Amino acid sequence: MTIHDLPRARCWLEVSTKALLHNLGVARSLLRPQTELIAVLKADAYGLGIKPVGRLFWQNGVTRFAVACLEEAFLLREALPEAWILCMGETLGGALKEAVQAEIRLTVGSVESAERIAKAARECGKTAFVHIKIDTGLHRIGFGEGDAALLREVSQMASLNVEGAYTHLALHNRESDVAQHEALQKVLRESGLQPPMVHMLDSIGLTRYPDWQYSAVRVGAMLYGNSPRGFERMDEVWPTVRFVARVSRAAWVKAGDCVGYDDDHPLARDTRVATLSVGYADGYPRSLSDVGEVEINGQRAKNIGLICMDQMMVDVTDIPNVQPGQEAVLLGDGIGLTEYAALGHLNRNECTVVIGKRVPRIYL
Repeated sequence: MTIHDLPRARCWLEVSTKALLHNLGVARSLLRPQTELIAVLKADAYGLGIKPVGRLFWQNGVTRFAVACLEEAFLLREALPEAWILCMGETLGGALKEAVQAEIRLTVGSVESAERIAKAARECGKTAFVHIKIDTGLHRIGFGEGDAALLREVSQMASLNVEGAYTHLALHNRESDVAQHEALQKVLRESGLQPPMVHMLDSIGLTRYPDWQYSAVRVGAMLYGNSPRGFERMDEVWPTVRFVARVSRAAWVKAGDCVGYDDDHPLARDTRVATLSVGYADGYPRSLSDVGEVEINGQRAKNIGLICMDQMMVDVTDIPNVQPGQEAVLLGDGIGLTEYAALGHLNRNECTVVIGKRVPRIYL
């Protein structure tokens, strides 16, 4: 969809390619010369669109990417036939042969997963490139301390090329982060693993622990405008999106009436209510009912009533000349990611990840 199609859109997400590339530059400026950037495109590039965002980064010199599952890896492979792609989730069964044939880098978090991948590689007559996941304290997947013998077993399996090893910080506090870093070094040392690639940092880790960059850093949130808290250059990370909906109706509702499904908050005054053509099915969180605000004509309008599946209502009594067809900015411009997340009790990454598939993405 292009900007010229907007007159028929009920709501849409504008993605600034300029901001994405600016944030890519900020991330690159934090890397050591020998450290490679792995752009994380999981969850449909945090809701912005895995294929177009992947192509944009590829055209601007990014060659390494990470995703969460094979479905995402195959989508990205369609868009970028030559890219290096790491699947960071455990691959439990189907499509392993296709993944090996497509040279998707696969995560190994157990001997069983290594055996599955090795079997698939043998059956299609290829070598599988794998990255061993080491659990240093997040306790999701991976080999832990004391698994040195198992790691050696995996590293010696036929049909596997152990290209990398990695972990992920829980980021509870500096003390626990240091403990995780030491655990990674201990596991590598005791197992004798010396893969070409070692990586442990994400966007937050990159800003906090520049000495732990190893050979690569996995950058996701920062690219999409979510600046790590405490980052001394926080303002350099630009917002990348505007989530916009159209006004579908504007009408007066008398004092004492309730709006929408909410029967607990009768209106205290005669109120001009604007209906917006967006709802929780589009990814506007219901938790913003009665607390969130939108921008119409550059002014704030408070949400009233419960967010519906496909519509929502706002108070425009004090905003003159609101008419059907006008734009309401839900996220972006004066409504920042941090405010939006706080009012909706959301993780900041969640704000764009949950924006639905029926919302067109417009790349500006």
